[in-house]
Amino acid sequence: MIRNLLGSLVALAGAASAALSPFRPWYDGRLGRDYRVRDLFEGITLTESGVLVSILLPFLAAAVLVVLGAVLRSRLVVAFAGLVVLGFTVLWMVRQGQAAGSLVVAGDGSGLRVGVVNALAGGVLMLIGAALMRGRRSRGAGRERRRGRAAGEPFAVPAADRVDTWPPTREPGMSVQTSPWPEPEVDPYTGPEPRDPGGPGPGPGAGGPGGFAAGEDPRDPAHPPHRTPPG
Repeated sequence: MIRNLLGSLVALAGAASAALSPFRPWYDGRLGRDYRVRDLFEGITLTESGVLVSILLPFLAAAVLVVLGAVLRSRLVVAFAGLVVLGFTVLWMVRQGQAAGSLVVAGDGSGLRVGVVNALAGGVLMLIGAALMRGRRSRGAGRERRRGRAAGEPFAVPAADRVDTWPPTREPGMSVQTSPWPEPEVDPYTGPEPRDPGGPGPGPGAGGPGGFAAGEDPRDPAHPPHRTPPG
């Protein structure tokens, strides 16, 4: 938005300079509006020109294009207007140089005058304004970008040597290999493992002194272990 506004202001300043240049002296005291458009293609003559058929006509058209381009935020329209002004000015310089034998800048005002400077500066300002403008964004592209942000783009797979990074910041975090299920709880019992009731040896089910009765689990809260009375 700011770039479009700044570019439009610069281009409008160039359009004003170009539109006013035909009302100022161009060469040897002769005003720019005194040169006919056809003289730029057929050769400079001393014939006076009307306003509507003078060099003022393309410059006014360029100024209108700049205003239109600023409203539409079109860089191409503004740049085309700048090229029109520069093209007609350079063409006039070529024809005037052919008619006068050379182009000079004299202190007594007999050479190139300020009107030519205004025209060249106006065309350059139009091109600068077009370069500063961002242009008009298409509505379709804006909708696609908003839809992409709303849907969320998938994150890229981390590199093989950085599997323990968490997207999108790539900072160390939860491993991508971690299972989403909770870890199984560990049995808190740390005593001896119960033996097989039919197995030999002392211990649970042996029936000896200090042993447990056969078929009883010492870890069973419903049937607490008890010692077998001595026989």
